Amino acid sequence: MNEWLNKVLTRIKELWAKWSLVQRIILIGIIVVAIVALIVITRVSSSPSAVPLFNVAITDEAARDKILYRLSEENVSASVTADGKITVESESTARRMRSILIREDLVPTNVDPWDLFDAQQSWSITDFERNVNLRRSITNLVTQHIEALDDVDKANVVITMPEKELFEADQNDVTASVIIFQKPGSDILTNRKKVEGIQKLLIKAVEGLTADNITISDKDGNILNDFEGMAEFDRLSLVEKHQKAIQKQEAYYRAQVLKALQATFGPDRVRDLNVKVEMDISKRTVEDRKITPIEMRPDNPDTPYDESEYVESVTVSSETVTKRWTGTGYNPEGPAGVEGQNPPVYSDMSNLYGTTEESGVKKNQDYNVTITNSEKSPTIDRITVSVNIDGTWNVKNDDDGNPVIEKGRIVREYTPISEIVLEDVTKQVQDAVGYNRLRGDSVSVVNIPFDRQEQFDKEDALYLKQLQTRQTLFWSAIALVAILLLFVIFRFISRERERRRRLREEEELRRHQMERERALFEAEQAGMEVSMSAEERSRLELQENAITMAKEHPEDVALLIRTWLMEE
Repeated sequence: MNEWLNKVLTRIKELWAKWSLVQRIILIGIIVVAIVALIVITRVSSSPSAVPLFNVAITDEAARDKILYRLSEENVSASVTADGKITVESESTARRMRSILIREDLVPTNVDPWDLFDAQQSWSITDFERNVNLRRSITNLVTQHIEALDDVDKANVVITMPEKELFEADQNDVTASVIIFQKPGSDILTNRKKVEGIQKLLIKAVEGLTADNITISDKDGNILNDFEGMAEFDRLSLVEKHQKAIQKQEAYYRAQVLKALQATFGPDRVRDLNVKVEMDISKRTVEDRKITPIEMRPDNPDTPYDESEYVESVTVSSETVTKRWTGTGYNPEGPAGVEGQNPPVYSDMSNLYGTTEESGVKKNQDYNVTITNSEKSPTIDRITVSVNIDGTWNVKNDDDGNPVIEKGRIVREYTPISEIVLEDVTKQVQDAVGYNRLRGDSVSVVNIPFDRQEQFDKEDALYLKQLQTRQTLFWSAIALVAILLLFVIFRFISRERERRRRLREEEELRRHQMERERALFEAEQAGMEVSMSAEERSRLELQENAITMAKEHPEDVALLIRTWLMEE
């Protein structure tokens, strides 16, 4: 094998040496193109193919946008084809998203329930085998859809499809039974919305299946879709939601009012703010019947006066009735032989001739009636707000501007808030919460001093500590200045004593020198031969050299003397 490989390599080298530059470039280009084509083919073949979410085109743009928005919330990448179909990346993703869309009623109306499951039937010879395969396919696909949900670990689905009967009265209903095994941490067993989603999925999956014939239970046999039995639980959940809504409203009012007051008085002076909102959380339908005047002539806006005319009602129709009667009066006296029961006044007028006339007008009036039917949502019945604002505490100072301290504490004066300011703040709070006196609202703004004892204790301790530190530093500085002053005085006295001692020694030496020179001078004048010792001779030479140098180099001598003085 190695010999054959060596021969092949040798042959390739010989051919490579014989080829021209153009042939080599062509060969390299062919190899590069082949490698690029191989990479492209590999990537194209490995890329996932798009799977349609529904097998029909969704022509309703609003419904399609809702579906795409819901897919984006689940971080699912989707695309829309030219014919209006929505495609996703895999079949498992399509099944999961179809379950969610069915649960949230986002499936368009033009989607056939059978298209949701893509039931591929294997048609057999007999109808019995076809029906069995159909039921198995539907059961398996429904199971896959339910298990594709994030909250379901496993699901057992049993669907019963009875045979078609000739008479509808003999026809049995389609039934379905589902047992759900939840995933750890899931709330599907108590979440009514998710259970309803599974129930809707079954209704769309199985033709003829109704909600009354669906049983959804957990592994312990507890029925989950018994929504009538969950009415008490739903009521408690609704009450809890309403309480949260009330607390949210109270927190909103509290934040708004507290922010406004703290911006005016400061965060430290406004701490206590209590808001209580009483709401009617029930929904009511109200019919309002109102009769208003009828406008006969509208107002002309070009004139400075009001020309409008109103009437209470309009006569639709009227009828005038006139009755006239002439003759003797009728005076009934009862049975024969019995005296009449008429009063004496009417008895005296019996058998008199007279005329009676009665007239009247009957009108059919019409009114301007407005009937309004409205549904009232939860409304606020009453709002109560209580605010406490602290006054101002000022430190009492003496004539020098220093705080007054009594019994180891700083004296402070409290200034309460005026009644005018409290009234203005009350109006501000009332406007902020929508105060309504007829509703029974109550807003109270009071000025009660806060308990600042702990704060004042800390401030007093800090001030006294700073005062003690300043006093310590002051006396320390005085002591340091006194020590420096004593040191300077001692140094001055020491130098002065040293200077005087040096002057005395110089004066003593100068006096001895003068006496020697005078003695030498007198001896020379007397002709006496004076003999000098070696020390005196050396001393005399040094003196003469110093005098000569001082004459020749006075600046150097002055610099030397200054250096000696500085060292001293």
